[in-house]
Order: sequence, then structure tokens, then C-alpha cells
Amino acid sequence: MLKIENLSAEITVADGAKPILKGLSLEVNAGEIHAIMGPNGAGKSTLAYVLGGRPGYEVTGGSVTFNGQDLLEMEPHERAAAGMFLGFQYPVEIPGVSNVQFLREALNSQRKARGEEPLSGGDFLKLAREKAALLKLDMEMLKRHVNVGFSGGEKKRNEMVQMGILDPAFAILDETDSGLDIDALRIVGDGINAIMRDPAKGVLLITHYQRLLDYVQPDFVHILSDGAIVKTGSADLAKQLEAEGYDEVMAA
Repeated sequence: MLKIENLSAEITVADGAKPILKGLSLEVNAGEIHAIMGPNGAGKSTLAYVLGGRPGYEVTGGSVTFNGQDLLEMEPHERAAAGMFLGFQYPVEIPGVSNVQFLREALNSQRKARGEEPLSGGDFLKLAREKAALLKLDMEMLKRHVNVGFSGGEKKRNEMVQMGILDPAFAILDETDSGLDIDALRIVGDGINAIMRDPAKGVLLITHYQRLLDYVQPDFVHILSDGAIVKTGSADLAKQLEAEGYDEVMAA
């Protein structure tokens, strides 16, 4: 589904451009969940932003294809309509816009881009209730302004409800486990499995810790360091990292 070849990218800083990704290559097939782990500053979030199309991140080399299409030539909304979802480490607040309004507009704009009919208000609310229940998020929360006054855990669960409603083919989840207590972590993990564990879907799970991977079992674990993947292994690699730390594993 996703093929990244020799990807290099930089960001603009006060004194010029700073290279972040340095020849990163990765392939994710349909039906696979890949975890990306690595120390702070390794380039994990930059990878997520480049794939999502965030402005300010300049691709300087390499290629990315998504289901055979040149991802880097697509605008962010085109990537979303093609089936890509980016879950943020810090979901933003949108005062004045209700969750229900935001999610219905998002879903129907994607349906329109795919040549599908928009969902009626009743059909949308039925879908929203189903996905909110999956993430144990009260429907009253969906009537409030997007993420305004939400706790860290509520923002992450709200983000997963959004993923459930949009039903993407491919999800990039950037540290979805950060800020979650033990119960919220289990709920979010179960939600990811229910929504994305599918032979036709793919997931790129960016995380610092093993704990989320106890709930969402990855097929592959990659260590990202200094802008490139330096080691790939099975789910056991994450447990080794947890036990020994990045320095020890990477030195070996």
C-alpha cells in the first residue's frame, strides 16, 4: 500500500534548512501494522507530517507511493480522500465548531471526492453513535466544540472516533498513546484493532513505548534513528527496546 524509497526531507529553521529525514525506506502492505520507534529527534513525527502533507516540510529526495499513486504530488485533502488518515500527537482545538458538524463535513467531503452520495443527518448520527460507543466516548462530547476542554485522553479517543467515522484505508498514528492512562490506553488500543485490523488496511504506528503494542500487536517494528531506519524486527524488538533502551540495542 505504502512504498517509501530513499526519502529525504528538511524543515526551515531560523538559520536555514535542517535535514531531518535522510534516505528513509519502508514498505507497508495491506493487512500489516508497522510500528516505528526511536529516540527523540529521530524524525518520527517528521515522517508522519511529510506523509500527511503538512506545510513547512520540504521533501529533498526520494519517492512515496500510496496504492500506486505519487503521494508527494497530492494535496493533503487529496491524500485524505484517497484513504489516508493522520492521527496527531497533539490534536488541535477548534472553538466554535461542533464535533458532529466537523465530522459530518469531513466524511461527506471525502464521499463527494470518491463520487459517493453524502450521508443524511440521521444516517450520520447513527454512524457517529456506533463509533463513539466503540471508544467509550459519550455522545454529548460529540456535540461540544472540537477538543475544546477535553482532557488529553478524551482528545485521543475523539481522534479515534474520527478515524472510525472516516474509515480510512491507511492510518498514520503519531504517538496516539501519549497522555493516556491505563484504561484509556486499552480503549484506544481496542479501537485501533476494531477499526484498522483488516486485510485491506494498513497502519503505521509511531510510538515511544511498548505499552500500546501490548494491545495493538505489530507485524514489524522499526527503529528510526537520525532520519533513517536502522533496524527492523518482529514485535519482540519493541520488548527488547523496553528492556535495554535504544542506546544498547543500536550499539549492538
